[in-house]
Amino acid sequence: MQLRHGTFSYLPDFSDADIAAQVRYALLNNWPVSIEYTDDPHPRNVYWEMWGLPLFDLDEPDGVLAEIDACRATFPRHYIRLTAYDATYGRQTTALSFLVQRPPDEPGFRLDRTDAADRSQRYGYHPYALDRRPGERYSG
Repeated sequence: MQLRHGTFSYLPDFSDADIAAQVRYALLNNWPVSIEYTDDPHPRNVYWEMWGLPLFDLDEPDGVLAEIDACRATFPRHYIRLTAYDATYGRQTTALSFLVQRPPDEPGFRLDRTDAADRSQRYGYHPYALDRRPGERYSG
């Protein structure tokens, strides 16, 4: 099972050339990009840790790719995503977001069902990665 997260989640994982093409597209649209990482990819966890500061005023994707490589080297077993923001609306609006790295082993999620009043059922997710401590969730 692979986590489906972001704009291109049902496509095969991007190569560095594919990532560079998407970064170039974002830069041509004047969208600043940021790089984020996490070891808790729960579907409702939208606030990931930011790698450095958002990257403004770039013309070529080389600077973004260098930051992605540095983040990969520091966190080889984390999820890493690239997010591009469109400021034309006057507020922070995500224009493009996709994974640039996933851990080698993704343990997945368990669906928990709970019976409630009037025979209704409630569902919740439990990520197997959370059975381990932060920093050790994807250590193999």
